[in-house]
Amino acid sequence: MDDPICPLCDRPIPPQAQQSLHHLVPKLKGGKGGPVVLLHQICHNEIHATLKEAELARDFHTIEALRAHPRLVKFIAWVSKRPPDFHSKTPGKRRNRR
Repeated sequence: MDDPICPLCDRPIPPQAQQSLHHLVPKLKGGKGGPVVLLHQICHNEIHATLKEAELARDFHTIEALRAHPRLVKFIAWVSKRPPDFHSKTPGKRRNRR
């Protein structure tokens, strides 16, 4: 069976890769029970380091919108050159969760 494909970076997600589910609408903003996507953990971390919960709920609740965000465009270009099971800490300061 083929590995699932990360919808953010289009790389396969092998079983040994760090991975997690991303709620397209944050749970705290009404997304509990809503659509989720399986992502590499590094891709998920970058989404949450880039965007606040309110921004995710309002403007970035689709993969297409996430892939069009300027910071995520740069991240995708960078991470797409890495192996499918690559993981590192997300650089930069974490944004406030308010």
